Amino acid sequence: MNVLITLDGNYVPQGRLMLETLRRYNPGDIHVYVMHTSLTEEHLRELAGSGCQVHPVAMSGVEFQDAPISDRYPPEMYYRLLAARYLPQNLDRILYLDPDMIILGSLRELYELPLGEEYFYAAATHLKEFWRKINEKRLDLPEEGIYVNSGVLLMNLAVLREKQQEEEIFSYIRTHEKALWLPDQDIISALYGDRILEIDPYVYNMTDKLFVLRPEEEAWMNLDWVRTHSRIIHFCGRNKPWKKNYKGFLGTFYQEAVAASRRESGV
Repeated sequence: MNVLITLDGNYVPQGRLMLETLRRYNPGDIHVYVMHTSLTEEHLRELAGSGCQVHPVAMSGVEFQDAPISDRYPPEMYYRLLAARYLPQNLDRILYLDPDMIILGSLRELYELPLGEEYFYAAATHLKEFWRKINEKRLDLPEEGIYVNSGVLLMNLAVLREKQQEEEIFSYIRTHEKALWLPDQDIISALYGDRILEIDPYVYNMTDKLFVLRPEEEAWMNLDWVRTHSRIIHFCGRNKPWKKNYKGFLGTFYQEAVAASRRESGV
């Protein structure tokens, strides 16, 4: 399994924990490609301590120097947009995962989804139709596309190399800079929303908001359902279980992962 992460030094502990949980539920070789600008050798050794095979991909830092960035949205966030260009050419697919996740089960079925020539990505949406319409106007989304959460992206690298037009990305940033709220996923959804295979967010991109805000779903406020069915827990947004004042229910899976990591390391 080939996995992509992009992060800076601030997220290395969370990234390692995510990779440990990925390895725990996904036996076999896991090759993790780390696109970064500023990680040190110590950071890379810590990530390798997860038991995965780590392959650093150093970026110059100038690729998106004119794109909107902030403390919450660093330059590394954009690197997944150019993954097909900078990753080894022999890779035909890769699974991008945000570091602020806990893996609860096998991702093999997701990883092996057929994408064919049609789809650039497979990803989940967290939005109801009302908010999709808002984003359609804000970002000029394609009518038949979806607005995705970019924390989980199965990337069809072979097709991206052939059909992705990089200048289209930079042109879109220039013309829509003031409209970008969540820049990377805004761009992916706007440019490629009609070439994304939709996957189940409750299984592959479960969040605290999904857990508490959709009472019509079987997963609503049901930790047993999550433990049985969800394979990726995503702590997106500002509400993180490793921060003070965390408010949520899914943090229990983070705490269990921390405890398991400590047992494995003998701490």
